[in-house]
Amino acid sequence: MTAERKYTAPCPGCGAPVEFRSAQSTHAVCSFCRSTVVRDGATLARVGKMAELFDDHSPLQLMARGSWQGKDFTLVGRLQYRGASGPWTEWVALFDDGTSGWVAEDNGAYVFALPAASERAMPSAEQFRVGASTAVNGKSYQVTSNEQVALVAAEGELPHLPSLNTPFAMVELRSPDNEVLSVDYGATPPGLARGRPAALEELKVSGLREDSEQVSTGRQFACPNCGAPVEAHFADSKAITCRACNTLIDLSSGIGGELRHAVQDEPVQPLIPLGSTGQLQGVHWQVVGFQHRIGTEPDDPDEHFGWSEYLLYNRKRGFTFLVDSTDGWSVVKPATGAPMVKKDMQTAVYLGTTYRQQYAYKARTTYVAGEFYWPVERGHATFNRDYAGGHGALLSMEETPRERTWSVGSKVDSDLVARAFGLEAKSGLMKRGDAGPTSGKGAGCGCATIVLVVLAILILLALLKACEDDNWTRGSGTGYTSSPRSGGGYSGGGGWSGGGK
Repeated sequence: MTAERKYTAPCPGCGAPVEFRSAQSTHAVCSFCRSTVVRDGATLARVGKMAELFDDHSPLQLMARGSWQGKDFTLVGRLQYRGASGPWTEWVALFDDGTSGWVAEDNGAYVFALPAASERAMPSAEQFRVGASTAVNGKSYQVTSNEQVALVAAEGELPHLPSLNTPFAMVELRSPDNEVLSVDYGATPPGLARGRPAALEELKVSGLREDSEQVSTGRQFACPNCGAPVEAHFADSKAITCRACNTLIDLSSGIGGELRHAVQDEPVQPLIPLGSTGQLQGVHWQVVGFQHRIGTEPDDPDEHFGWSEYLLYNRKRGFTFLVDSTDGWSVVKPATGAPMVKKDMQTAVYLGTTYRQQYAYKARTTYVAGEFYWPVERGHATFNRDYAGGHGALLSMEETPRERTWSVGSKVDSDLVARAFGLEAKSGLMKRGDAGPTSGKGAGCGCATIVLVVLAILILLALLKACEDDNWTRGSGTGYTSSPRSGGGYSGGGGWSGGGK
């Protein structure tokens, strides 16, 4: 049952009723005139006007009901923040016993967070260096994000309201047991919230939006480069490409704002067409985005290798990545926590699995198509590390000066990918490192096979010798290669915050 204690008063801006369900809530946004009001005893005072919300892909909405750790809650408020990595949303969850928590976006998925406290005063934000290890209340964390953010819009009932469009520091700490601790410097003292991953099925949410197709109504505009019609299928898309001219368009400021764009003149054709749907690992996915990326060895900038990443979407599971590299296909998604990494970065332990580094390299996005939940940019650069565990388990790190993102996943057979998306006719083109010959128990190797192998080796040696002679004659370095990489999939959806509430 819902909490019985409610307080309703007329909005000082328009007179419409404004309702408070929690005694902890100090602010609310009038749903009629968008006045920001503060409760002072039995009266409401208008302290400004809230900016219009940007809609989001989430099926969540105000007054949706759910359950977390055996306690029922109602979503009573929504806050939207913007940082250098893009915008994101938090929902205020009011439990029936009067306490509150937050359902927050976290790199295309969700976390549920509860208020936390520190046994000691938190240090200043400047003391948290991305990539460093720290401890809070005796628990080890990795600093994965430290950036300036600002509240840009809100609605409903709010227990805490930072100043609108006023930057403040937000720090994220993540642990090897899949926990994220947010430190919000928009409050004094800094607010803390501890979150864990939460699928909508686990939250048992009812009262969701009917379907995501209705959300995209009215999201059409003319391409700023060629004028062709462009339609955003997800209302919170931060980037999209024009199908007519391949121009990459920045939507992070909304369609009504100035549309920054970048012309792409090097199209890469994805093997899996955008819009394709398929059943993969027991989940029904739709391909909504594609990007091609190039990597370079840190000590050899002339050595290049490439791979592709498909952004997959499920209404209740959020987003995940299907990665196509020369050593095989893999399914990965951003991790909520962060592994424990040795100082030399060669070994990482996450959720009880030990991973060992396979590659370290610089990466750059060269081509994108479709829609993305973060403001993807052509030329976006990161430093990556790829790790491998047992039984095909994968772990990937991507780092920029302001953020370190970890992704976790596993390899998947190319034939399974082809069948999942109805591309059996292309199965030959989709073969990768997992296409090597296999032999059953007791199988042998015939003489004909041995002869073919020897001939192949001789031909390969001759080709290598010819290439070596040619390179010596021209004095050139190595060119483009497709060295095997298992790239984890960049995810910069603005991070997550839940502190200071």
